[in-house]
Amino acid sequence: MRTSFDFSPFARSTVGFDRMLRLLDGVPGAGEAPSYPPYNIIRTAEDEYEIAVAVAGFGEDELEVKLHDGQLTVKSTPDKAEKEGSAYIHRGIARRAFELRFSLADYIEVSGAHVENGMLHVDLVRNVPEAKKPRTIAIGKADSKKALPGKQAA
Repeated sequence: MRTSFDFSPFARSTVGFDRMLRLLDGVPGAGEAPSYPPYNIIRTAEDEYEIAVAVAGFGEDELEVKLHDGQLTVKSTPDKAEKEGSAYIHRGIARRAFELRFSLADYIEVSGAHVENGMLHVDLVRNVPEAKKPRTIAIGKADSKKALPGKQAA
């Protein structure tokens, strides 16, 4: 009897590891992914990705995006100051501090980040060096006249 496991929580915090995740399908042990704030990981092209984080209510100065040793961190430091003379009757928009961490695969680089309509967009691109890319080797015909030096053809 085979038990299947859901690796989607693990997949939510990694970018560019698609092949590895497919290989791990069915292997036990998936971690819990943070639920706040909600985010999407989108493949926009063959070697391009985007992480979109819902940051409604946060200003650009309250958000921080860092990349260190293949670990992308999105962090918030909300301004605690409230408008003078105002009091909340109902507070439904969460503005609590958060920290999201994403493990990036080899050769994934951050190409930019911007905030638009309450969403933080972090653009990623995979830049594989030419030496690491697969290449096609031409297959030629064997030359019957070639012989090893010092040996005679039979």
